[in-house]
Amino acid sequence: MVSEELPFALVFDAHGTMLRVTVVKELKTAGYTVLGWKVADIVSAAKALQKAGVAFEHYKGMTQDELGIWSSPSGASVAWFKDPDGNTLSISQHD
Repeated sequence: MVSEELPFALVFDAHGTMLRVTVVKELKTAGYTVLGWKVADIVSAAKALQKAGVAFEHYKGMTQDELGIWSSPSGASVAWFKDPDGNTLSISQHD
């Protein structure tokens, strides 16, 4: 349900969770991660997404496993994939 309508964003109440969506004048594919989800088990989540047809990105110069999961120096694990418009999305696990 829309809880607030601003000139620059719409704010939704998603069953008690605030979700803000920015209004954009011109849609362009972003060159950075636009949205990410924290998951409890990145390997299980990546395998489930892969089984559903999601292809994970592999980036030159980054050490990623066969699923496309990168282990960051901070200890977090991250995997990236594209939405239908080519924007980069991610899943991550933070220990």
